Amino acid sequence: MAPINQQSGSVNRQKIELRGRPLKLATPVIMGILNATPDSFSDGGLYNAVEDALGRIESMVRQGATIIDIGGESTRPGAEPVPAEQERERVMPILKKALERYPDHYFSVDTRTCEVAREALECGAHMINDVSGLKDLRLAELCAEHKAGYVLMHSQGDPEQMQEDPRYDEVVADIKSFFEKKLEEAAKIGLQEVMIDPGIGFGKLLNHNLQLLARLDAFLDFGKPIMIGASRKSMFDEILEGRSAEKRITATVSAHYEAMIRGARILRVHDVQEASDSIKVFNALRSVRDA
Repeated sequence: MAPINQQSGSVNRQKIELRGRPLKLATPVIMGILNATPDSFSDGGLYNAVEDALGRIESMVRQGATIIDIGGESTRPGAEPVPAEQERERVMPILKKALERYPDHYFSVDTRTCEVAREALECGAHMINDVSGLKDLRLAELCAEHKAGYVLMHSQGDPEQMQEDPRYDEVVADIKSFFEKKLEEAAKIGLQEVMIDPGIGFGKLLNHNLQLLARLDAFLDFGKPIMIGASRKSMFDEILEGRSAEKRITATVSAHYEAMIRGARILRVHDVQEASDSIKVFNALRSVRDA
């Protein structure tokens, strides 16, 4: 029996080039979340100081994170935009120190702002995680220029109003159409190192999120690495009938395990140790199945 992530002739890419360095993706890797914000839904205000942030990065690296994703703007539902200068002041001091301290790891900047992305890439960031869905083509141009990676995430609307009344004709088909169009735009400007993220919780209701996770292998047709970020999301509060963000870890691991079975190769998480453990189990089971 063929693995789910190889059905319909679809095969996961084994690596992606980030500024001339190969990120191996034969097995899933972890992107650890570092929010340098006062208002992120799960860990807002914990890592605003540079030394606190570096301590958190040290912990995530030790627990098994391959990529660290640094963000200076909350994109939780209802969040208001942050001025570029304020976002830059939150992100850049942490990024500069982290790049020096952890030269063997990869650093991503979670931004939809061209000015922040430009400075981050000039500083040495390996990739840009853009939750806007390539609304600004300059972000893709910058990544192409620096031979950096780019995460293309789907979002229906901006954070301020994305959860007001999201609607789809058919959520998987609609998002596949979105990726097809945006990947074509990216290719035209020379950007090849693209990862795709269906955007769990970004302009989606619970059933939309469940459909995307259950049918994630549909996106393997694009031949791009799939990133999934369901970490501690409010969808689990709905399923579990009232569960605070810090008590959604088991639910997150369960959803991400399903995503790995269906082809996800990058897990964006708050809880690195738990994700690392789940990947080890996933790899052990896969090695027996494929023997």
